[in-house]
Amino acid sequence: MLRTRVTELLKIKYPIIQGGMQWIANAELAAAVSNAGGLGIINSGVFADKEYLRAEIKKAKQLTKQPFGVNISLFPTRNPRDNEGFIKVVAEENLNVVETSGRSPEKIIDICKNNNIKVIHKVTAVRHAQKAEEAGCDAVIIDGFECAGHPGENDNTSLILIPLTADAVKIPVIAAGGFGDGRGLMAALALGAEAILMGTRFMMTWESPLHIAFKEHLAINGAETDTALIMRSLKNTSRVLNNDAAKEIVRLETGAGNYENLLHIINGRRGKQIQENADIQGSLLPCGQVIGLIHDISAVHEVIKQIVSDALKIQRKLATIDNAEKHL
Repeated sequence: MLRTRVTELLKIKYPIIQGGMQWIANAELAAAVSNAGGLGIINSGVFADKEYLRAEIKKAKQLTKQPFGVNISLFPTRNPRDNEGFIKVVAEENLNVVETSGRSPEKIIDICKNNNIKVIHKVTAVRHAQKAEEAGCDAVIIDGFECAGHPGENDNTSLILIPLTADAVKIPVIAAGGFGDGRGLMAALALGAEAILMGTRFMMTWESPLHIAFKEHLAINGAETDTALIMRSLKNTSRVLNNDAAKEIVRLETGAGNYENLLHIINGRRGKQIQENADIQGSLLPCGQVIGLIHDISAVHEVIKQIVSDALKIQRKLATIDNAEKHL
């Protein structure tokens, strides 16, 4: 059995959550994950208006009757997002889960609690997990250095962060960064987590809107060494596919690096090109080191089925070892 406090909290079958990847986490992908027994997530950050988010939620509702959630980034932007409006839409559409990241969720906790919405906050350090618990979050996601996107500035891996976080908080811990198979799921549970969150693994599925050229390139050529860290000089580190666009950012950072000089590469419009063309070298793509473990493009339900099956096999194997030791 793979029942945990997270599966009970979120009313899902398996302790597997889809990451809220910008431009990737749409209704189709979220619904596929939820239908397969995990928790799908829609990214709100790509919508200029709350009604566009509502339309995406309604689309997902047509595709699944299972629970799914919405990612809300609290990171400050030049054009502030209508996060309060997004939360109101989540409540009005009778969803009960939001995943937050970027900044402390303190300012949105009350509105979420008043609308019976569970808050799962993503962090990259133990002290931030403790702050999330103090703020009233229902669960916390701890992001290891291996992850795609923003791993924080301390370079601490999942192997260290998961048990430290599990020891430091009483709310359920969800492990992120480096997870893509049943071995990872069982390892996370053994380290004290009660679910895993996967981005890159779900990005490499048929339901993901990522251009097929990227999927095929990564499935054939992807290795754990094929990612790069950018924006380190700006204290906003991000792990992406190591291509020409990433190398150009690193080059600009070593010169007169500042946020304005990088905008033409890191802006959201550039990211959207990933879905619209096959420019593997020219488009930035957040990508985790787990890409080295992914060698195929599969349907979401096949990914989750395989992870659960392999995890249960490991669980039975460990039980056999335990029984053997008792007879020594």
